[in-house]
Amino acid sequence: MTNRLAGETSPYLLQHKDNPVDWYPWGPEALQKARDEDKPILLSIGYSACHWCHVMEHESFENPKIAALMNENFVSIKVDREERPDLDAVYMEAVQAMTGHGGWPMTVFLTPEGGPFFGGTYFPAEDGRGMTSFPRVLLGVSQAYKEQRDKVFQSASEMQQFLKNSLDLQPSSREPNISVLDEAARTALSQFDRENGGTVGAPKFPQPMNIEFLLKQYHRTSDRALLAMAELTLQKMANGGMYDQVGGGFHRYSVDDVWLVPHFEKMLYDNALLSRVYLSAYQITGNAFYRHIADETLDYVAREMTSPEGGFYSSQDADSEGEEGKFYVWTPAEVIDVLGPEDGKTFNRLFDVTAKGNFEGHNIPHLERSVETFAAASNIPTESLQQSVGASKKKLYEAREKRVHPGRDEKVLVAWNGLMLRAFSEAASILERDDYRQIAVKNAEFVTSTLLRKDGDEARLWRTYKDGRAHIEAFAEDYASYANGLVSLYETTFDVRWIEIARSLVNTLIDHFWDEAGGFFSTSDFHETLVARPKELYDNALPSGNSEAAEVLMRLYLLTAEPDYERYSIATIQPLVEVLGRAPTAFGRMLSALDFYLISPAEVALIGKLGSDDMREMLRAVWGRYVPNKVVAGSEPDDKNAAEVVPLLADRPQVDGRTTAYVCRNYICQRPTTDPAEVTRLLIGDDEGVEV
Repeated sequence: MTNRLAGETSPYLLQHKDNPVDWYPWGPEALQKARDEDKPILLSIGYSACHWCHVMEHESFENPKIAALMNENFVSIKVDREERPDLDAVYMEAVQAMTGHGGWPMTVFLTPEGGPFFGGTYFPAEDGRGMTSFPRVLLGVSQAYKEQRDKVFQSASEMQQFLKNSLDLQPSSREPNISVLDEAARTALSQFDRENGGTVGAPKFPQPMNIEFLLKQYHRTSDRALLAMAELTLQKMANGGMYDQVGGGFHRYSVDDVWLVPHFEKMLYDNALLSRVYLSAYQITGNAFYRHIADETLDYVAREMTSPEGGFYSSQDADSEGEEGKFYVWTPAEVIDVLGPEDGKTFNRLFDVTAKGNFEGHNIPHLERSVETFAAASNIPTESLQQSVGASKKKLYEAREKRVHPGRDEKVLVAWNGLMLRAFSEAASILERDDYRQIAVKNAEFVTSTLLRKDGDEARLWRTYKDGRAHIEAFAEDYASYANGLVSLYETTFDVRWIEIARSLVNTLIDHFWDEAGGFFSTSDFHETLVARPKELYDNALPSGNSEAAEVLMRLYLLTAEPDYERYSIATIQPLVEVLGRAPTAFGRMLSALDFYLISPAEVALIGKLGSDDMREMLRAVWGRYVPNKVVAGSEPDDKNAAEVVPLLADRPQVDGRTTAYVCRNYICQRPTTDPAEVTRLLIGDDEGVEV
């Protein structure tokens, strides 16, 4: 018999629909039941690709005796953190304050009014390893609620006040300036693992936003130590086991300090952010290796993480057949069986697939040395080896496809789709791949037709979509991230409808999410009221809603000349200036937004026949070099509607019937040019030939 989760769309919630626990989704029914029966709430938060969430379900939530304890003493609520980042943020803050650490699965006990008074993460079904069993926790919390009510409610009240106070921002007296970027770069260098890349220690997370910041600072300062730090990290990650050497795409993170053994789940947002930073490294260095990794990553998303409608799925599990990583590991014999003796032995040597193994008797393929180095040592022509490896990977992938696949979370989340929309849009321009452009356009058409709705004169988004159902009011990160993706799609297609929709999204963000103290709340004034109104400030695995907002507002200001966009962008960055330089790993995307504001972004307007050869040549000049701080607009000659929507295009005549580029910075424009080489020169910073 199923419980109340059977009516949900979240794959994570549906995984628990057959539990003997009387689960409720978060909502008025569960909260009212807790009040009516005067029972504490057991709030369990996790996500579909979370390995230890599956373990706790199997050990405890599928156990009839433990379920009976939960049903008798609590109103049990199950939440998918990816659907409800607001609840996750509020109660994670509480758990971290109570225990000193956090993570998933998260288990929090609340008063019927939602006040947290006790919590933790994973609890085992039995005592052991220095951990208290879940049944003992349940009995202890239930007893405390019945016999020490005053203490429980006092604790909940104090925690609610702590949560409210923790979100209060003290305005910074420090002005946003270059010194903040310099300080952040120095701090990042001091934390660098000079042997393995990334930050020192284990586990190692990819932190693509921090790498993006390093590349921007290299571009600004020409400090080769910053580029070396970024490149070492990018190479180690892509050669390690954290990267799926057979199928492409990155796993979540590495449990060790050498990028070998990953947590095997794959998240959409990691692959969106990482593909962009590998593209940036390719633009800077011209190293085809970085392009190859970006291509493989985006091809993986197109192949395995894209719905028929065009939405991008959320994640793939770590487990298959009840074992973590089973889908991805190999023995030498399995490889030889697929590739044959000669190619199999070469692959095993190159990717360190051995009889001993490197993961529970099996092997996670990884490169201990580059293909070029291996080819030289083996007296094999590099090109020949590369072709052989490519063919071997294809055969191994086809063989792997016959295995039992990990579960896939097929819900579409707007914020995560915005990140991937931006990645495909930029890749389409940088790599001149029309298939990527088509994927991006299809995604935008799907999201804006299915999850965007009009509420009076306002644009409102749903957060999530699955199985034909869109629901849950979107959060600040959804509005900001998808608007950012739409701006990139406009720069790739020059279709002004994407700018119009992006503007409608940021207008809703400003009208309903803005905090007069600076920055945006995660929830709007039309969301349900929680025990505290969350405000996401830190860039963790995902960019915060505030970082995305600061960046997209500045990009839209340059394209549309709307002064409010610049004002709100600066007011979002300003309260954080004091801490940005001291804690760069917590503010990677916000530092990039600050860099965008400070380093006079280039404003490029292209006037010419869209799709013509000379327009393509001009676009190749615009996108062929790493120019991180720029906006790009384009239109046919005399397109009055385009000039009205994007004022950067206004009063820009075509010269001699050829595609004409106007390059401006900081209210100063260069002379128009029809020469792509001249555009490249202008974009990399030569200030000759200035016209005001």
